[in-house]
Amino acid sequence: MSRPTSLSRAQARRVALAAQGFLDPAHAPPTLRTLNRTVERTGVLQVDSVNVLARAHLMPLYSRMGPYDPDLLTRASSGRRERRLVEYWAHVQAFMPVELWPAMQHRMDRYRAERGKWMELPPDDHIERIRQEVAARGPSTARDLDDGLPRTKEHWGWNWSEARKAMDWLFLIGELAVAGRTSQFEVVYDVPERVLPDRVLALPTPPLEEQHLALVSRAAASHGVASVRCLADYYRMGVADTARAVDRLVESGELEPVTVEGWKRPAYLHRDARRPRAAAFDGVRTLLSPFDPVVWERERAEALFDFFYRIEIYVPKEKRVHGYYVLPFLLRDALVGRVDLKADRATGRLLVHSAHREDGAPDDTAHELAAELHRLASWLGLDEVVVGPRGSLADELAHEERVFAAAR
Repeated sequence: MSRPTSLSRAQARRVALAAQGFLDPAHAPPTLRTLNRTVERTGVLQVDSVNVLARAHLMPLYSRMGPYDPDLLTRASSGRRERRLVEYWAHVQAFMPVELWPAMQHRMDRYRAERGKWMELPPDDHIERIRQEVAARGPSTARDLDDGLPRTKEHWGWNWSEARKAMDWLFLIGELAVAGRTSQFEVVYDVPERVLPDRVLALPTPPLEEQHLALVSRAAASHGVASVRCLADYYRMGVADTARAVDRLVESGELEPVTVEGWKRPAYLHRDARRPRAAAFDGVRTLLSPFDPVVWERERAEALFDFFYRIEIYVPKEKRVHGYYVLPFLLRDALVGRVDLKADRATGRLLVHSAHREDGAPDDTAHELAAELHRLASWLGLDEVVVGPRGSLADELAHEERVFAAAR
């Protein structure tokens, strides 16, 4: 038996970035074809309501495609016949390719079997009445169907109506699907038959192990190189189920066992993974949201980039280390800094509350970051970048910002 391939940390990092689409040719301007290619790379786009900068599902597309028209995502995730993306609990709440709907049946079945384990549900007859009401009237929000019953107030942030609870439950078990969202980001539900394309509805439900295999195969392609734990996290699967799928993918030749410098766990390289040299990343420069697949599994981010990262949104202000909404800065093939950003839409400013340099960051970090912040601000429709004094990179970044502003 041949020895497993060995990858250095830098090689593994470049494999991972290439698998996520950071070396794909740029389209100017990005088109629906660009978006489809990007989502094929990432496999999912996490959805989150935080809008301090931009919605979570919008940023990974920007990070890979550059400035693009968000209407492309609206087009890809609306309509029935042409719909390419649909929301489901894929990683967490996330857009995923519609073709993955049958592979999520095991998750829907599990939620059904665990009824009420994670949330207090209304009575069965109430849930059925809500389902029938949506089927009769079409796309609906919980507000549309709210029957005026008191909302629970036991937990902050979970002040849900009975209609909302019922609709969310029906969504988890696959009896409702997300048709879209309102301008206030409220979920609009409908029955799957009016949301998903006929070609998806006609697909048979694969056996359980085939569902696991399909998801692990996609996760492996999106990661390029990964441990079982990395692969399990991508679509939030059990480690044992993931390991069995990995064994089958190794047997078929889709995955190759490898060792990665500094990794304690065995790793697996996808057969289609590119192994680019460092020079291939010379033009790569972007910001990553806290919900980007490159950094959402924090142990993986540390193992690949030596980048210790924790989202601090729910940390009390006085205990935050780097800030509220902190984005890692990817320059070439390394994470070289991080910035706490806020889009102040009322004044048209991109506020940089703090800017921190990583150990070993190159000399051009501040210059390249200033250029990226202006590109991001322009995409967000903001006119000015304002750099605050906090962080080890702040002074240098403020100087570069003044140079950029003077040149405009």
